[in-house]
Amino acid sequence: MSVRGTKDLRTAIIALALFALGPGCSCAQQIATRGKLAACQRPAPGGIVTEPEEIRSHHAVLKAELTYVNFTAADGQEQYCYLSTSGGEAPTLRVHPGDLLILRLKNELKGPADLAANSGAQVPASTTTNAPTNSMFMPVQSPCDGVSMTALSTNLHFHGLTVPPTCHEDDVLRTMVDPGSRAFEYRFRIPRDQPPGLYWYHPHVHGYTNVQVLGGASGALIVDGIARANRLLLGLPERLFIIRDQNLLNPDAQPVQSGNVPPPIVLRDPEGDILNTGTGGGKPAKDLSINFIPVPFPQYPPAQILVRPSEKQFWRVLNGSAITYLDLQVLADNVPQPLGVVSLDGIPINEDGTAGNRIIWQSHILLPPAGRAEFIFKGLPKGVHASFVTRTVDTGPAGENDPTRPLAAITVSDVAPEPARLPGSAAPLPRSTSSVWLADVKPVRTRTLYFSETPQDPKNPNSPTIFMLTVEGQPPMPYDPRSSKPNIIVRQGDVEDWIIQNRTRELHAFHIHQIHFLMLDWNGVPVDEPFLRDTVNVAYWDGKSSQYPSVKLRMDFRDPSIVGTFVYHCHLLEHEDGGMMGTILVEPKPAQRTASKAVSRSAHFAAQGSAKF
Repeated sequence: MSVRGTKDLRTAIIALALFALGPGCSCAQQIATRGKLAACQRPAPGGIVTEPEEIRSHHAVLKAELTYVNFTAADGQEQYCYLSTSGGEAPTLRVHPGDLLILRLKNELKGPADLAANSGAQVPASTTTNAPTNSMFMPVQSPCDGVSMTALSTNLHFHGLTVPPTCHEDDVLRTMVDPGSRAFEYRFRIPRDQPPGLYWYHPHVHGYTNVQVLGGASGALIVDGIARANRLLLGLPERLFIIRDQNLLNPDAQPVQSGNVPPPIVLRDPEGDILNTGTGGGKPAKDLSINFIPVPFPQYPPAQILVRPSEKQFWRVLNGSAITYLDLQVLADNVPQPLGVVSLDGIPINEDGTAGNRIIWQSHILLPPAGRAEFIFKGLPKGVHASFVTRTVDTGPAGENDPTRPLAAITVSDVAPEPARLPGSAAPLPRSTSSVWLADVKPVRTRTLYFSETPQDPKNPNSPTIFMLTVEGQPPMPYDPRSSKPNIIVRQGDVEDWIIQNRTRELHAFHIHQIHFLMLDWNGVPVDEPFLRDTVNVAYWDGKSSQYPSVKLRMDFRDPSIVGTFVYHCHLLEHEDGGMMGTILVEPKPAQRTASKAVSRSAHFAAQGSAKF
């Protein structure tokens, strides 16, 4: 923690800063009255950005209890959050490679009628659109038994971790935790070779993921040790910023006009989201927040990031949005500042082991929903006017409007609290010798998959959209949670090349569970990226070219822990819920099959460790 002063002194400094910034931030009031606040009530705009509560592992075990609750605000928006035993919202889970994670999840979601009665708000019908009906998917007795897919069901996906796709670990297909059931236990070991970096957790119930994540259901998971992978980070102050999106707080407001330029006409897609204007401005499809401090349209009152003069810091940024793209930039007196990228999607960019302490300096960083970037913030002198912004993203004529807007004002002050620091010394991370670097492996086959969309009613182009992600050669159809037949079957140990095409007029973000992949080319042009990702953009089609935009990815199925069935999908969660998802079965090698059948559930848990609450 801080080496300057005590916790009380830091608290006093924050209180003084809050007073200086004025009444826009309700942080102090919230701290003082936490027990009286309704669950999930969020800070006011303009507040100081503070770090989430952290739960760290001790003696190689992280134990955590999260209660999952929801709340309907006065404006009718439904909010979701994970509460720790101390009342902190969306705590950051911090582990080391090899640690045992034991997380107990208690589902205390309430239905619309209960929420409206408790809050006095009217629950809008839009909170249940594009989701399966409760009559189709009824609750089951055991959380591991199958699809218990209702608006009140939940589970957890540990995004980016290479852990087994099984119940109690990282299964999202059959694990459903319903309200009223006892706390569900997740128990697994962080792989010893898991790259150090930023990962995250969020619910993954098909048909309801979008509405829950849009309501704030997400938190960070950090695998410690990144300074061992890049020693230029040793001792740097560390910051964590989670950017989330939410429905507009002021949906009827008009954009603030610039000069004599009239505001663009607001058009909506069949799902009700505001279409891309192509202007860089206009009304956004969604509002954004930073560490839950909202930055609402149309005035965009920025949150406040406090930094010390000329202090270099290590920033970890997660795009925890449901559908919003980010193009992050730091401006000082309106001049873009260099950002030193050291990690993407939890993987240090020197992951191939050949680049040493590699840094890529960029003026902006494009992050799709679910993307993560970890970078060096070089520091700023006193007196500079600085801001942390997201630039406009061209999502295509059928995509959502993601205009330029501020996220936070960066205030340089001698009394800014000093963040926690990365270790000042650490043994270098050993280079892996257990497997050949993915780029040097010859793939056993190449597959082509493609994104496509069609109106639910072909005679009515304004009817709800059916979203699909299809393996070429198979009939295009949306994901069916009732089907047990996987779309793709591979064998553990295989390496494949996948070409992902976009046959639609909007951006999509391809993501696959359990593994990372290497991007080989972009629109047919080879790229030199000696690092891995788990989420990647695929450009939109212009509607007339004979060649569809595409990426070519090298998929790694060599890890034996990923044997089982898991999913790949577009990480714009409205698209995933609408059917843009498929399943893949990784079969064990023949020598593994007999052994795997002999391992019972009890033996598996015993192998994970015997620690109990």
